[in-house]
Amino acid sequence: MQFAVAFPFLVVVILVYNLIVFLSATSLNDTVFSVPMISRAVMSVTVGDLIILLGLVVLFIEVLKSARSATSTILDHMMSTAVFIVALVEFLIVREAGTAVFLILTTICLIDVVAGYTVSIRTARRDIAFEP
Repeated sequence: MQFAVAFPFLVVVILVYNLIVFLSATSLNDTVFSVPMISRAVMSVTVGDLIILLGLVVLFIEVLKSARSATSTILDHMMSTAVFIVALVEFLIVREAGTAVFLILTTICLIDVVAGYTVSIRTARRDIAFEP
């Protein structure tokens, strides 16, 4: 059960990106839907925009997970760090990952790592009790 709680859900977002880029005929720039605005502008949402939105929602979930105090938190931080490293290496080496969308996803992974460690350190400071 601890592994399920510690599972880094940002892996799912990276996998969705890779599935779309490598196995789908869909482009990241394909428009999914358009919304006419009151200003008469038309807001078009692309596949890449939806992937980024998914990444932000998952980042929120990951930050909530890092706020708990459990023994699986350390495993969660290690796995989140591994996801960030894999995403960074993929961004630097794989041609199809050299896009602004993947750069933003990699940055979301970095924020997950930094936020997770920061929240854990702040929580640990609060949990320390000094006896006179």
